[in-house]
Amino acid sequence: MPTPSKTHTPTRKKDNNVVEEQKISHYFGENVFGPEAQKQYLSKEAMKAIDDAVKNGKAISINEADHVAQGMQAWALAKGCTHYTHWFQPLRGTTAEKHDSFFEPVGQDTGVEKFSGKALVQQEPDASSFPSGGIRNTFEARGYTAWDPSSPAFIMEKAGVKTLCIPTIFVSYTGEALDNKAPLLKANAFVRKAATEVARYFDSNVSDIMVSLGVEQEYFLVDAELFAQRPDLMLAGRTLVGSVPAKGQQLEDHYFGSIPNRVLAFMSDFEEKAHQLGIPLRTRHNEVAPGQFECAPQFEELNLAVDHNSLLMDVMESVAEEHGLKVLLHEKPFKGINGSGKHNNWSLITNTGVNVLSPGNSPEKNLQFLTFFINTIKAVYDHADLLRASIATAANDHRLGANEAPPAIVSVFVGDLLEHVLADFEGTTTGKSKAKKSGASIKVPNIPEILLDNTDRNRTSPFAFTGNKFEFRAVGSSDNCASSMTVLNTIVGNQLVEFKKQVDTLKASKKGSKTEDVIKEVLRSYLKDSKKVLFGGNGYSQDWVKEARKRGLNNIKNTPEALEAYLSKSAADLFVRNGIFNHKELEARTEIKFESYVLRLQIEGRVLNELVQNFIIPSAASYLKKLADSVQTLLNIGQSKSSVKAQLDIISQLSQSINAIYNSNNAMTNERSKANKIEDAHKRAIAYCQKVKPLFDDIREHADKLEQLIDDAEWPLPKYRELLFNR
Repeated sequence: MPTPSKTHTPTRKKDNNVVEEQKISHYFGENVFGPEAQKQYLSKEAMKAIDDAVKNGKAISINEADHVAQGMQAWALAKGCTHYTHWFQPLRGTTAEKHDSFFEPVGQDTGVEKFSGKALVQQEPDASSFPSGGIRNTFEARGYTAWDPSSPAFIMEKAGVKTLCIPTIFVSYTGEALDNKAPLLKANAFVRKAATEVARYFDSNVSDIMVSLGVEQEYFLVDAELFAQRPDLMLAGRTLVGSVPAKGQQLEDHYFGSIPNRVLAFMSDFEEKAHQLGIPLRTRHNEVAPGQFECAPQFEELNLAVDHNSLLMDVMESVAEEHGLKVLLHEKPFKGINGSGKHNNWSLITNTGVNVLSPGNSPEKNLQFLTFFINTIKAVYDHADLLRASIATAANDHRLGANEAPPAIVSVFVGDLLEHVLADFEGTTTGKSKAKKSGASIKVPNIPEILLDNTDRNRTSPFAFTGNKFEFRAVGSSDNCASSMTVLNTIVGNQLVEFKKQVDTLKASKKGSKTEDVIKEVLRSYLKDSKKVLFGGNGYSQDWVKEARKRGLNNIKNTPEALEAYLSKSAADLFVRNGIFNHKELEARTEIKFESYVLRLQIEGRVLNELVQNFIIPSAASYLKKLADSVQTLLNIGQSKSSVKAQLDIISQLSQSINAIYNSNNAMTNERSKANKIEDAHKRAIAYCQKVKPLFDDIREHADKLEQLIDDAEWPLPKYRELLFNR
């Protein structure tokens, strides 16, 4: 076996007393068991087995797995690992892991490090405490994790401890998927096959298509000590009470502004760790809201991009602790300012290096582009409610529809140019659209011409075409991208399969017709109805709500209503027919989503009750007493009632708000109790949405009034101005 090369130290180094920043390229991927590490630790046969598994879906034999395990263990031990884990993504939470030691005793005081192919390929974690949606009983605890060779193993370091992490899927004893990755892999393979067959209409050399994804991640940062003083942030992830500060994001001076020193140090550290893990982060900047930031990687193969995003969230939270900060990934941690999302930039790229969603300089003549472009639009139009369901969570409900988050109405933005191209292609206009020039003069001395895209950006669109990719902007910042990408891949793959069937059938019925002409005929028929989903205006306007209703587009504002799409017959047919879910898996996942919604609101209700009973009312009552005692003292020394009118008015407002909070809190507690008695998960979620959740807003309204009335020194919770503007 070759001697492994020395790893690079990804920190600044001194050379002749000069501090020099080491290049990222020197240490990128050093903690990943990727192709470079495999060359050093694996035989050519073992590497070929992995390559065949990734590219051709060929199963790795146990003998080959033994060889891979030996090399992987040698690499991990050389890096300082003592334990390994099967790293997976359960249906609730972000990631999961159970650590096992390489060490195995062979005597009372002797032992060896062992790692077999069997341990690499499969493990049996206790599945009893993971959500299953009724797939199995609690006492049926057996579950299996199975190695995914398409996502390379990596070493995670926390608190100085290094652990070998092996990406896996997670299934029940009876084979049903209990995780996010297994259906994603199925949907990914499905759309690749369907897209490849369509691409071969245009290039017979195409043998595969990669699904490409780039995930932009938004997040907030707050001081860890202030975070610890907010039970709502600690337990619910968002502020359940809190008055909007005088200065929020009105000036829009935070966006792309100078990054605060403390934040920049955090960013630099977590980027360094991300780069070591092979996560190709490239962009960092201030977002619109104060205290909000964003990072974005370069595009990757979809499965790896989803894994990397889940890993990135873990890395960010771990590194933040070292800087005395807390990362807030909740979609709407603060009222009155922007929420956070993760924009999923999705495209399809052939093995010959062609992005089939790239329009080129003449999109009206690019039939391959129009084929994939129009089929994607039709898929979104036909299955808009499923896309909405794929991003539906209790947290995302707070974000959608305001402050630069896309609305709950699913529409597609393509820009004026491409809308005209589609109209010309369909034959509904008389003129011919021309592509924009590749350059434009801005008439400023010394400034070169700028390149223009075929589309502008529309931040109010949930699904926007942005040059050579579709950007699904509605995904929540804390959510696992696998849910939305499984749905998107499935609906597009299904549409491409149907398209090919129609083209082939129509061509067979029209003997002598050109394939190109048949393709155009089918695409034109698709545009007739699906163009209703195209919208380039302001997605927040009431005019769009009315217009969308006329077009038959649904405006699904809450999660319980959105999740009903998964229960439809058309959804079952779609997923089961294409082998993504079986009936039991689909029902179980929907059940878990309803349960998760209820659990989130249950936690928020309990935390809010604690805030009311232990923080807000006691503080308000104490301050009210101080004011009342002050007024009585002034009256006792002969002051007139008119001289204490202001104090009496504040006392009245305090009393009214205290009573209102008390009554609303009791009502909320009672409604929670009623909802908890409902056995059906769907109906229980509706009860929480319609009966419990509105009372949160009533309580908050009066709590925020109290915050504005009470002496700042006596308010028990850190305020927005401290949380958002602490540097």
